[in-house]
Amino acid sequence: MDLEKRLADYVERRREGLVRLLRRLVRIPSENTPPRGAELRCQLYIARFLRRLGWDVTVYPLSEVAGLESHPLYWPGRDYTRRPNVGARLAGAGAGRSLLLSGHVDTVPRGSLPWVHAPFGAEIEGNRLYGRGANDMKAGLAMNLFVAQALAALRIRLRGDLFIESVVDEEFGGVNGTLAGRLAGFNAEAAVITEPTALRVCPAQRGGRTAHIRLRAPGGILREEGGPAGVIEALRCLLIRAEEFARRRRQAAAVHEYYRHTADPVPVAVTKIAAGGWGSREPIGPPEQCDLEMYWQALPGETRAQVDAQFFHWLEETVRAEPELFPQAPQVTFPIRWLPGSALPASEPLVREMAEAAQRALGRAPDITGIEGPCDMYVFHQGFATPALLWGPRGGNTHATDEYVELDSLFDAAKALLLFVCRWCGVA
Repeated sequence: MDLEKRLADYVERRREGLVRLLRRLVRIPSENTPPRGAELRCQLYIARFLRRLGWDVTVYPLSEVAGLESHPLYWPGRDYTRRPNVGARLAGAGAGRSLLLSGHVDTVPRGSLPWVHAPFGAEIEGNRLYGRGANDMKAGLAMNLFVAQALAALRIRLRGDLFIESVVDEEFGGVNGTLAGRLAGFNAEAAVITEPTALRVCPAQRGGRTAHIRLRAPGGILREEGGPAGVIEALRCLLIRAEEFARRRRQAAAVHEYYRHTADPVPVAVTKIAAGGWGSREPIGPPEQCDLEMYWQALPGETRAQVDAQFFHWLEETVRAEPELFPQAPQVTFPIRWLPGSALPASEPLVREMAEAAQRALGRAPDITGIEGPCDMYVFHQGFATPALLWGPRGGNTHATDEYVELDSLFDAAKALLLFVCRWCGVA
């Protein structure tokens, strides 16, 4: 039996094993709640899993990574107590290319809205497995561990070194965990980050910018003087004019080739609004303060200076147009780092060979495109000149209630990844 058929048959036979592995990961909460996080238990499980397979495993605190806090890509203000990274190496026989399979173990919080499916229950309904992180990105981590398990079960000796890492603090623009992995030496000639890509080969990511805008104005009722009270009219003005900011972003951004198929390559969104207190313990009256969160995306090639200048020009113009609504200038803070867009050319061997492996596994050519949001891939591209791309299954409700991954796509993604690892690293 040739190698490709052996690999495909193994995945088909061990589908339930992959599902059990994913369910175990989802049932161990690893929520990121900046500045802290709760990734430790899940990281220790991953480390034990790989050690049992004979891998050389290191569980290391970020505080012990030399040069991390002084690196230009480091973002301060996070607490990494009991939040280690896991890095593991399977030594190759020689004369092969090295590869890193990377993933982040942290998830966004479960949130305050009710779930139909328990957030950490890993419930299965039809083709979907539900749970916080099921799609982003414990399915990808399970797939990486499944590859390690398959190599051991099939007694396959790779020629090149294979690395697997599970990093902390990717959500909320963290990225310090991924940066620590590079500085700690878990590097290879190429990297595959197993984010959920819906079975597309994604060598590009969008960037992202998050702004908090605070509005203040005198409130109260039974006002004798004219003019609006509180911040509601100022909020209404900003919400209406947000579409103007979005229009200007679409006009100004040079659309990268990986995003030419999208209707809106640089979306702008209002993601949170908080104004006044709620309930009978709060007085009835217009709120005197409102906090507005805006989030917009950027394309590969755009700089922070360009994007920030567009935003502040729009905000200042909005205030000048109706100064009576803004008795105090809006206060702007950026709660997380600027995340740049980044892209790897389609001509790179990594992109071509991953697409070829996916075509063999899926029976069709995969789309080669950019993923819709930001992630930590730019650290590989821009910080360490390492070819990297994203590959993973399909899911939905990511960062929302009842997040899920589609199991059939997980099996297909694992089949393609296992074949690619053997082709890239070579089999002794």
